[in-house]
Amino acid sequence: MTTVHEPTTAVGLSVWPASTARAPHGDLAVGGVPLAEVADRFGTPAYVLDEAEVRDRCRTYRDAFPDAEVLYAAKAFLCRAMAHWMDEEGFGLDVCSAGELELAVTTGFPPGRIVLHGNAKSPRDLDTALRLGVGRIVIDSPAEIARLAAAVGPDGHQKVMVRVVPGISAGGHEKIRTGTDDQKFGLSIADGYAQHAIARILDQPQLELTGLHCHLGSQITSVKPYLVAVRRLVGLMSRLHEQHGLILPELDLGGGHGIAYRPGEEALDLTALARKVRAELADACATAGLPVPRLIIEPGRAIAGPAGVAVYRVLAVKHTGEHVFVAVDGGMSDNPRPALYGVRYAPRLVGRAGTAAPARVTVVGRHCEAGDVLAADVDLPSDIHPGDLLAVPVAGAYHLSMASGYNLVGRPPVVAVRDGLARLLVRRESLEDIRSRDVGL
Repeated sequence: MTTVHEPTTAVGLSVWPASTARAPHGDLAVGGVPLAEVADRFGTPAYVLDEAEVRDRCRTYRDAFPDAEVLYAAKAFLCRAMAHWMDEEGFGLDVCSAGELELAVTTGFPPGRIVLHGNAKSPRDLDTALRLGVGRIVIDSPAEIARLAAAVGPDGHQKVMVRVVPGISAGGHEKIRTGTDDQKFGLSIADGYAQHAIARILDQPQLELTGLHCHLGSQITSVKPYLVAVRRLVGLMSRLHEQHGLILPELDLGGGHGIAYRPGEEALDLTALARKVRAELADACATAGLPVPRLIIEPGRAIAGPAGVAVYRVLAVKHTGEHVFVAVDGGMSDNPRPALYGVRYAPRLVGRAGTAAPARVTVVGRHCEAGDVLAADVDLPSDIHPGDLLAVPVAGAYHLSMASGYNLVGRPPVVAVRDGLARLLVRRESLEDIRSRDVGL
């Protein structure tokens, strides 16, 4: 086990895993493992995932929402170990494809605690969900109703929810706002499509409608949009009760809980969210004369994101006019988020003490795109040079899950750390992996 010095609480490390500590020679350790040791042992780029941080964040949710059902949004990051951790922590899973579903179930995750989402579910998605006995399927379009009913068969039974659009704009970027009427997800409350779809579901005896579902977007840092959503969804539940005598036992508010990627950034106050949502739900249901449904929430990024660190090695430092570019051995193939959403990160020199004065630099990737920028205009030691290591915190969500095969560099490994030990969860994608898929000759 590696010896680690005192935990780090310095300004600039607030967004790092709680286990982050100063290691000898200017390095940082996560989960008791120096990041330079991870780089030497597993190579770079590499994703480091702090298991204790993941589990602690799960328990924070359980404490904040003791009466709710909490589903981990697997799209943020999924591997067999992650599914196992979620099972042990008492979470359910929210999956979006047959691939995510199969991986979870073959790991031993109970299918009854899995919810299948998707705005355009393929026949394979639905067939796999029914074959494995998924707990609920979230209906996202009218066309799914007949398809699903036919697949279930006249003697079958499947619990379903309906994803509705409450007409709320929330989220950190226009590309990740999903609660408005002008995007591809869900059925609108405003134009009556949601009510019409629900009436059709009620005509299918093999489909059991258990509740309403909505997802407002991602990187939401204010509680208010969730409270507005509660009011609008309970309003719809009240109209359904009047029209059909229907009392729905579940209400899913989705996820999208915002986290800080850089020191000083705002994050969603989970305690305030839980307290105010419970109060709003109880008040709205009392006004409507309805029993309070069981709440379901779906955090993904807020569980995995802050538990991950990406480690890169510097390949080149280039001075171009007034700009300094620090090029690393990864980039948009292992983290497309800066290129897609303009997300900003706070990379840090690790592996040695940086004693030189800071310089303003732009950290770029190795790919053939001018937009391959990992972190623009950040301060790093002015003596940074090829061979140095850079670590980027808050790299646990939407990095590997969105990684691509661009330039055929191969996707990085995922290394779990805990109590001074490091173990490989997902191995590096090799050239042989890439070659074996190419069967054209």
